Amino acid sequence: MSSTRNIHDRRLADAWATLKSHSDAGLPLDPDASRLAFVDPEFLLRRETRGIRFQLELLKPDLEQAAHGIENTIVVFGSARFRDQSAADALVEKAAALGTVRQKSADTDAGGETGPGPVDERRARALARNAHYYEKARAFGRLVAEYSATRESHDKLFICTGGGPGIMQAANRGAHEAGGESVGLAIALPMEEAANEYVTPALSFKFHYFALRKMHFMMRAKALVAFPGGFGTLDELFEVITLVQTRKARQVPIVLFGTDYWKRLINFEMMVDEGVISAADLDLFQFADDAEVAWNLIKTFYRL
Repeated sequence: MSSTRNIHDRRLADAWATLKSHSDAGLPLDPDASRLAFVDPEFLLRRETRGIRFQLELLKPDLEQAAHGIENTIVVFGSARFRDQSAADALVEKAAALGTVRQKSADTDAGGETGPGPVDERRARALARNAHYYEKARAFGRLVAEYSATRESHDKLFICTGGGPGIMQAANRGAHEAGGESVGLAIALPMEEAANEYVTPALSFKFHYFALRKMHFMMRAKALVAFPGGFGTLDELFEVITLVQTRKARQVPIVLFGTDYWKRLINFEMMVDEGVISAADLDLFQFADDAEVAWNLIKTFYRL
């Protein structure tokens, strides 16, 4: 008997098998008009095919997350530079030792400069001072994963980060330690690093376009938790606040983790006083200083 087939199946010839047969036959993959268009990198990287690349960056992570049952995420932003407490303390020791060596060298060399030793130590001490944010992001990731472990697939919440080190690693790590899956949406940069080891491998994606990456952050986001960070964190945070403020995106809990940091960094009340935002806009976000508090804000919003 002949085997049955699904009438909706659309099977594409195995292009990779064709390429392998060419390779086995010793035919080089030089730029060539006869090469299949969708496996022609020179063609796909032309300026004129940028729109196609947009579509691919939108579609690939969407299909893969859907295939793994990722419907709802909690996005965690924050500094890529923060370290866990032990790693931060080790940096302080190393920087202090280096600074001492350079200072002694300068003292014995008339007119010499001390170099970056003292500056390095100040930065290392700042990282040690802020290491508690790493630990709290880790605890938050664990709380989310523990909650989802007891829920049906459509009610699960998954940690989603930028896939890098620092706060991103911490949130992925907490979810991983609780036995949960988590998503990483990395960006390809000149100082490129591999995704952190705690992102679920099948949910580790890399983007060329910041715009498509930020769109994916919002497509499944049920909440945003922004830990202290730099330009990248501010860019992502204010994009989300603007989308919610202008009702281009549904309202979701936006938690600014680290009250002192955010209130020292941005004078939101001054913006109200100057008339550039309304007083009601201050209700778009809340502050938290503890993982449990941040998690409870999200649970209260959704009556979980």
